[in-house]
Amino acid sequence: MRPRDRLDRPIHDLRISVTDRCNFRCSYCMPAEVYGRDFAFLPRSEVLTFEEIVRLARLFARLGAEKLRITGGEPTVRHDLPDLVRGLAGVEGTRDLAMTTNGSTLRRLARPLADAGLRRVTVSLDALDDATFARMNGVHFQVAGVLEGIAAAKAAGLEPVKVNTVVRRGVNEDAIVPLARWARDEGLIVRFVEFMDVGTTNGWRTEDVVTADEILARVDAALPLEPVPAAYPGEVAGRYRYRDGSGELGVIASVTRPFCGACGRARLSADGRLYLCLFAATGRDLKTPLRAGAGDDELVELVAAVWTARDDRYSERRSEATVSGRRIEMFAIGG
Repeated sequence: MRPRDRLDRPIHDLRISVTDRCNFRCSYCMPAEVYGRDFAFLPRSEVLTFEEIVRLARLFARLGAEKLRITGGEPTVRHDLPDLVRGLAGVEGTRDLAMTTNGSTLRRLARPLADAGLRRVTVSLDALDDATFARMNGVHFQVAGVLEGIAAAKAAGLEPVKVNTVVRRGVNEDAIVPLARWARDEGLIVRFVEFMDVGTTNGWRTEDVVTADEILARVDAALPLEPVPAAYPGEVAGRYRYRDGSGELGVIASVTRPFCGACGRARLSADGRLYLCLFAATGRDLKTPLRAGAGDDELVELVAAVWTARDDRYSERRSEATVSGRRIEMFAIGG
C-alpha cells in the first residue's frame, strides 16, 4: 500500500523530530529573544517515547517511506539517542537512516550512533569564523566544536557527511566561498540553503534572502561549477560539481526555485503530530489514538487518509498573504 496525494506524490521520506529543545538559538529557527529561559517547551510526558517512534516509523514504512531522518530541535539533546537509532535501524522496508544535527555533541556521540545503525549525518554550519557563526547560532558556540564533530562523524563512517548552510543577507553571505572551498578540500558536500519563512518568529523578509543564483555566481567566480543531474526523483538540492573534478555542492532554494511538485516528505513532530509540509500550520494528532490503543491497521489507515487528502505546495503559492499567516516553527518539526 503506497498512497498518493492529490498531486500524485507518494510518501518517500519520514522526518522524525525527537525533541523540540535545542542547545543553540539560531536566528533563522529559534531566535534567543523569543525562546529564552522562560519559554515553555513540551512537557516530557507529551513527547513520544522511543517505542512509540519506532512503531510509527514501521507503519510509515508500510506506506512507502524508504528514508528515515532524525531531526529536532537538536536531536542529540535527547537522552540515550543511540537506543532510538538501534530501533529505527531495524525498521523493515527502509534503506536509509540519517540525522540532521548542529554537530555540537558529535565528538562523543558519532561512534555510538554509527554503531547503533545510523548511516549518515547532515551538520548545520553557517560560517567558518567564530564571530559570524556566533551571530547565527545565538549562543557563541565556537566553530572548532562543530569541526571536531564533523571529523568524528567521518571517522565513524557516517559518510558522506553533508553540511547545511543557511545564508542570510547582511549576516553570512561572505562565508559562502570560504565554506565551499573548505568543504571541497575536506571531501564534504556543502548545501547552501536560502533563508526561508518557516514559522513566524525568525523575522523573515524577502530582502534578506540570498538567492540560489547569487550563491552559485559567488562560488562559480572562484571555483567554476557545472550542474549535475538529480540523484533521485524529488531530490530537494540542486546539485553542482566543480569543473576540475574535486567534488560537488548543492543549493536548496525553496524561495526562488520551489520543488513542491516532487515532495514526498512526511514529518512527525516530537509530540506525535503528522505534518505534511515544512510550512504547515496544523498537524494531525497520531499520539492520542496511539496511546488510546489503536491497532497498527487502524493507524495505517489514518495516515493514508491524511496523505491522500494532501495538496500542500506552499513554496509554489508563496505570497504576501501566505507569508503573513500562521505556520509551525521549524524547531517543532525539523528542517
